[in-house]
Amino acid sequence: DTFLHKSQPAKPKLDPSVSLPPVNLEIVKKRLTERITSLQDVHRAHQREYEKYVENIESSKMTVQELEKPSDAALNYKFYRAMKTYAENLINCLNEKLKCINELELAMHVLLQQRAMRLLKRRQDELKNESSYIQHLTSGSDKPTNGGLEGDEKTQLLEMCEHRRICRRKVREHSGEADHHEGMSSDEELTPTEVTEFQKSKDNILEDSRKIFEDVHADFCDIRKILLKFQEWKEKFCDSYCDAYISFCLPKLLNPLIRAQLINWNPLEQNFTELEEMPWFRAIEEFSDAKNISESKRDDDPDQEVLPRVIEKTILPKITGFVKNVWDPLSTTQTKNLVQLCIHIFEKQVLSKNKRSQAKEDLMNMVVLRMKKSVEEDVFIPLYPKSAVEDKSSLCSKFQERRFWSAVKLLSNVLLWDGIVQEDTVRDLGLSKLLNRYLLLNLLNTPPGPDNIEKCNKVVACLPERWFQDIKSGSTLPELLNFCQHLLRCARTLQKNNHSDETKEVLLLLVKVKALHIVEDFIEEYKLEHLKSVI
Repeated sequence: DTFLHKSQPAKPKLDPSVSLPPVNLEIVKKRLTERITSLQDVHRAHQREYEKYVENIESSKMTVQELEKPSDAALNYKFYRAMKTYAENLINCLNEKLKCINELELAMHVLLQQRAMRLLKRRQDELKNESSYIQHLTSGSDKPTNGGLEGDEKTQLLEMCEHRRICRRKVREHSGEADHHEGMSSDEELTPTEVTEFQKSKDNILEDSRKIFEDVHADFCDIRKILLKFQEWKEKFCDSYCDAYISFCLPKLLNPLIRAQLINWNPLEQNFTELEEMPWFRAIEEFSDAKNISESKRDDDPDQEVLPRVIEKTILPKITGFVKNVWDPLSTTQTKNLVQLCIHIFEKQVLSKNKRSQAKEDLMNMVVLRMKKSVEEDVFIPLYPKSAVEDKSSLCSKFQERRFWSAVKLLSNVLLWDGIVQEDTVRDLGLSKLLNRYLLLNLLNTPPGPDNIEKCNKVVACLPERWFQDIKSGSTLPELLNFCQHLLRCARTLQKNNHSDETKEVLLLLVKVKALHIVEDFIEEYKLEHLKSVI
């Protein structure tokens, strides 16, 4: 107790003599207000500091999240590394197979070229031999001139030619084909031995072509699966896909695979496989469709140029090769197939819009070159004395007629290219060269009558109608002036001989080629008021 008593501090004692400051309600209120203001300032400072800490926490959380993403980066790196390895393996595979593809493609092309050259040489030899043979008969010579085949060999060739002609005639009669003249057939028949040898060689090439990728995994030879790999890249990393210019690389990358599928493709054959029906075409078309791209970006999608570039770099050069070495301009079937294919490619499958197509220009130049060569080498219409051709059953008359109709067929084939080849070029080949240089000479030596009218009618039927749509002057094309003068002479002769129906037919031909001034003058000259309705 004594210790506790001692340890307690002494209580201060109030000294009543000390005076305290006066205290009133205003002073207390003022001090409380100052205290509250001070506390509010401190609170606001703390509030700002708290908000700063919250912001720092959120920023730290985001930083943590960013730092927690090294797993995605690893996946991205893994994808790029796998894509790089795949691309290298694919290129190595194609480089290894490229030699085999080139050899088989060349072998097939050489096989088709040899067949075409064999048929062309046979046709030219038979033409030369038949012309020589008829010339000997008309001249009364017993021995052939130098340069031809001798004796039995020549006779045998002519007999084989006539046998093929008879066989074709029987086929036409059986099929009911009426609008045909001797000489309008392409004479493309091969002997059974030649057919067997050709088919055997072709089968061997196709068998080897099927073995090209037999040891290759589908991921490296199936175009659809290859494109799916690049489609995956595009969907995951569109920016890097575009930066790598994959759309420009794919046509060259796919070139060997497409060429391997085209080894058996021949656009000159009847019922050939359309491009749209081929697996590679459908695969590239689906890839270029860009279904996963919005409409606003679809026009700028570089993959839309993949298919046009494939056609530009792979298809057009192959077609050019066919035109140069295999196409026979005298064959209507081949020409129609080629024309339809070009129309389809140039109009429906539009080529790259960014620049002019050099491959297209090369193809068109080769088409023109081949047609010029055919006009120069395949057209031959002999001129015989009128006495030699008056008898329609004579060898001279038959041979001359066959050569005329063969030239008409070539004219028709040349004019099929109107709208694809430049019009000036088509008119020069078809009208200036074929019609005015060859056909018209025969027409001038054919007496006015049904035969002459039929020939003229066929010539006019070959002419494209669009050439005459914009002619307003009543005068025909400059290249047809000589032809129209021939028709006018025929009409006058027929009118003088009172062949009114045939005269009207000739006038109708003049109307078709828009030689209206000639028709009007003729009607006025002969007072044929009833024929004004034909104009």
